[in-house]
Amino acid sequence: MYLPFEDMPNEARIWVYQADRPFDEKEKTWIISKLVTFCNQWNTHGSLMPSSFDIKYDQFIILAVDESKLGASGCSIDSSVKILREIETELEINLLDSGKVSYMDAHGVKVAFLPEIRKHINEGSLQAQSKVFNPGVNKIADLENQWLIPADHSWLKKYFAK
Repeated sequence: MYLPFEDMPNEARIWVYQADRPFDEKEKTWIISKLVTFCNQWNTHGSLMPSSFDIKYDQFIILAVDESKLGASGCSIDSSVKILREIETELEINLLDSGKVSYMDAHGVKVAFLPEIRKHINEGSLQAQSKVFNPGVNKIADLENQWLIPADHSWLKKYFAK
């Protein structure tokens, strides 16, 4: 059952999906409609799960489930991936490829695919203190202080070691 994201508990489990480009307003409206419908029927073993989503920076989809009473099963997680694949196909975006890094620069969110990391560093757009989005966050509370971290505090630190 869908709940507004701000009504979800801080301990709710999350999955963060980063798009390779920002969503426009029409796309966001379509995504919201699609995900509200999905959350209203998202279940585990036939029981509806309190769930929600948020779109951050016009480029990240965050799915959330309150697992305090029942946890998300493998099948329920698979169904969420299926809906994200549908969004990918419809909007011709890359959401599920984990081989990309998103970071902030003066102009907003930048995306670097793994083979391009050194190029972004050499150009100076990705620096040791650049804020990178940590894909390892797994609960709503993590979004506050563990989602955006300096690049040299992430797995990217090897690129900045002296």
